[in-house]
Amino acid sequence: MSYMQPNDELINWLLAGDPAIRWQVMRDLQNCPSEQIEAERARVQHEGWGAQLLTHQDADGLWGGGLYSPKWTATTHCLLLLKYFGATPTPPVQRACQRLLDEGLYEDGGINYFPSLDHGETCVTGMVLALLAYFEMDDARILQLVDHLLTQQMADGGWNCWSFKGATHSSLHTTISVLEGLHSFTTNSTYKHAEIQQAQTRAHEFLLVHKLFRSDHTGEIIDARMTRLSFPPRWRYDVLRALDYLQMVQFPFDERLTDGLELLLRKRRKDGKWPLQQRHTGQTFFELEQVGKPSRWNTLRALRVLKFYQADFDNLSEKLS
Repeated sequence: MSYMQPNDELINWLLAGDPAIRWQVMRDLQNCPSEQIEAERARVQHEGWGAQLLTHQDADGLWGGGLYSPKWTATTHCLLLLKYFGATPTPPVQRACQRLLDEGLYEDGGINYFPSLDHGETCVTGMVLALLAYFEMDDARILQLVDHLLTQQMADGGWNCWSFKGATHSSLHTTISVLEGLHSFTTNSTYKHAEIQQAQTRAHEFLLVHKLFRSDHTGEIIDARMTRLSFPPRWRYDVLRALDYLQMVQFPFDERLTDGLELLLRKRRKDGKWPLQQRHTGQTFFELEQVGKPSRWNTLRALRVLKFYQADFDNLSEKLS
């Protein structure tokens, strides 16, 4: 199995989708001029899914009447969707981000929206850091989130929101959220650059030790849901989410990625498209795609992953065949 260059028919099918899809196809698969990409990206605020989601923002700046709950109509999850769409910072969106920080910053430097917890929630802290950084919030308190996450990294290199309850092994779910948050933050900040880079290196090794989805002790699949393609991933980890993150940070090929890349290739349909295999149960304002049908989101993400890793992976495949 190897990377298959998308043909014109496949590209045109992707471009027939929402502006949130189109501008990323233009950037990641077509290498269009930047002014064309940005012009298409600007449409996200006014057309399609992005515009539709923005109409659901309440007068108080929140979505769904909450900061994190109900899932998936609350503010955190709607902002994460807008981030995936490529929405640009606007005053209404930044107002929502400000409330995430103002009402969630806990005394330990993490984010806590839960009365039952007496500490910052690591997964949510990673998510909120990603949002505040992506939507260009200018607030010195954001550094507290970074400090908190750095102190919460576990001995095996990852993170686990259950560490406060005695967990000694990191969680792939928590780790990917923290990694995405740290990456967003470092895009426009040099704060604790060396420490963050070291933390990322350790966390990447944690992913690789597990070959993205396998037990480091038995080699068995950790959770079958991690091998099924979803979008949006919400708080859950899956192989495509991990691979898309790794190509985004331009992580060099490692043979321990092979299982994940081969899994992704096996998911490809004969027409070159990837399906939506599952959705995560919860309330939504609207559905992006249908389970069991071809998914533009998963096809776009799979193609840019395989494009990035194609040469090294093809060389390895030839060596192993």
